[in-house]
Amino acid sequence: QVQLVESGGGLVQPGGSLRLSCAASVSFFRLYVMDWYRQAPGKQRELVATITGGGSTNYADSVKGRFTISRDNAKNTVSLQMDSLKSEDTAVYYCHGFGHWGQGTQVTVSS
Repeated sequence: QVQLVESGGGLVQPGGSLRLSCAASVSFFRLYVMDWYRQAPGKQRELVATITGGGSTNYADSVKGRFTISRDNAKNTVSLQMDSLKSEDTAVYYCHGFGHWGQGTQVTVSS
């Protein structure tokens, strides 16, 4: 059964950091583009970052220079390092790949 399981969300103060991880149970993980999305209350889900199987990355303008997406193809994992967090980063973050979504993990940035 194909699954994506996120972990690492939580409450952090503005300016702080969090690292999200996503474990994928799928064959040939290295072939898939993986993404992180987020959805804030009352807003549409938006693409945050993308990484190809070869490690090429792309970011939303709102997170460039603060977030870093990475992957470990040997462990079937994709991560999102979030630094210099702002209140507007508060959202449920979702891992996405090969047509599947994770369950989401809450990130709250507040003092």
